[in-house]
Amino acid sequence: MIKKGIRDGIPIGLGYFSVSFSFGILAVSNGFEWWEALLVSMANLTSAGQYAGITVMAAAGGLVEMAVSQFVINLRYALMSLSLSQKADRKFRGIYRLILGFGITDEIFAVAMNTGKEIKRSYFFGLIIAPYIGWTLGTLTGAVCGNIMPSVICDALGIALYGMFIAIIVPAAKKNRAVLFVAAVSAAISCMFYYIPVFDKISSGFAIIICAVMASALGAALFPGREAD
Repeated sequence: MIKKGIRDGIPIGLGYFSVSFSFGILAVSNGFEWWEALLVSMANLTSAGQYAGITVMAAAGGLVEMAVSQFVINLRYALMSLSLSQKADRKFRGIYRLILGFGITDEIFAVAMNTGKEIKRSYFFGLIIAPYIGWTLGTLTGAVCGNIMPSVICDALGIALYGMFIAIIVPAAKKNRAVLFVAAVSAAISCMFYYIPVFDKISSGFAIIICAVMASALGAALFPGREAD
């Protein structure tokens, strides 16, 4: 199972390399040393949280500001952890669940949930290996070498993550119209938060949570699962 997890995690790791490359560049440009940027990525696995975190640190923000911003941005991972814990096997307890919580990202969650069966410890550990390596290695490369690369190349690397996430969603949506419906509703609500002036003041972290909860609730109501499932 660990080999299958590693195989499934390689595309995520490649996508994370490009995103964390940009993070490394941004961290160094904000006054961080390369090893400080690397340490941040080794201790975290959340792109939005890290970008917000270095912004607060670069502005000499307080601990309360840091705590609140991280709580809001990363609150969605609590929902993902609860959902994944329902599919974890019985051996997935104690410290292993702490590792599960640390390793959850949007893409890792999507791949793990699409396995269609019970999630074993060995599979999940294998699944997070490549993304973690890609994230930390990308940060290191960006922090050390990013300033010598043209900005157009650095900006283009950030597109890879969006293409990777689309590649995760599309196959599942083609097999199950409920997934397609939930994804479409979530996208529509997200556009509402972005384009309607009344809602554009809501933080991205809360917006993601609201989109996920509303789309999932509507999908559960319209496409209820069978009791046996």
